[in-house]
Amino acid sequence: MEWNVDPGADRPPSRQICALILDAVARGELVAGAQLPSVRQLAAHALVNHNTAARAYRDLEQMGVVRGKNGLGVFVTPDGPRLAREARRVETLREFARVANEALRSGHDARALATVLAKVTKKLSESSERKSA
Repeated sequence: MEWNVDPGADRPPSRQICALILDAVARGELVAGAQLPSVRQLAAHALVNHNTAARAYRDLEQMGVVRGKNGLGVFVTPDGPRLAREARRVETLREFARVANEALRSGHDARALATVLAKVTKKLSESSERKSA
């Protein structure tokens, strides 16, 4: 799994890490019971401060997606996949609506936006088919 954090992004690094993990859990890349990297490993992979990685895990634990086990590590909970899908759906649809609204306000045609969405959908579908082949 890639831990790319954009230091110039509007979203804080800990929230970016949360989103990366939520996406991986929602996609099934990290399944219930899967162990995540230690806080130190995550911080090293994502090139962030140890406290930033710890905060991401705390936030995910508060959501019920992961659970830390003293001395053993951090693991995806049995409800983690369902909770991750719900959280990402809510967040991404809210962001999609915000960006679509901004695009329409700035003069883009709704049909042009629908065309972009269709292209993205087709590209993702083709990418998914190649991975499963």
